[in-house]
Amino acid sequence: MNSPVDPSTNAPHPSAGSDVLTFGLAPALRARMMGLLLVGLGLVLVIATVVVMATGWSLDVLSALVILVLVAVFAIGHVLVRRWYVVRLDADGYEIRFVRGAGAHRARWVDVLDLSTATVAGARCVVMRLRDGRTTTVPVDVVEGDSEEFVRELGRRLDIGHGYRKRR
Repeated sequence: MNSPVDPSTNAPHPSAGSDVLTFGLAPALRARMMGLLLVGLGLVLVIATVVVMATGWSLDVLSALVILVLVAVFAIGHVLVRRWYVVRLDADGYEIRFVRGAGAHRARWVDVLDLSTATVAGARCVVMRLRDGRTTTVPVDVVEGDSEEFVRELGRRLDIGHGYRKRR
């Protein structure tokens, strides 16, 4: 059985009937993080080069640092290429990771009072109000894929969790 493909990422998209659905970190955000890390490591190399030349240390010190930086670039690249999930949805509830200020990082669907969209500090967000007064806020631009599909899936899962008929 073939699963549908998400046209925005050309990656397999789990079908609506699957139990667990994960949304990874947006590729633009991963690229921005890699760029910042490359700039930082480049600055470290420039500073180290100036220090080695000014102090007269052996170039072996600089060579060792270059090797360490190359290893760091590949290690960081490997970590950023992996599809770590930011949002995980299952039949029981949701879990949010790597989002500072998200509020409640996990809850069961039956504990979610309602779902709305809002702009928080200039970022488009999904806000889930919980029965105990807490909220979960997820900026949709940090989530991989189509933001409208993400919001629809949250609404569908919430409806199912509350015992309403499935949306088509």
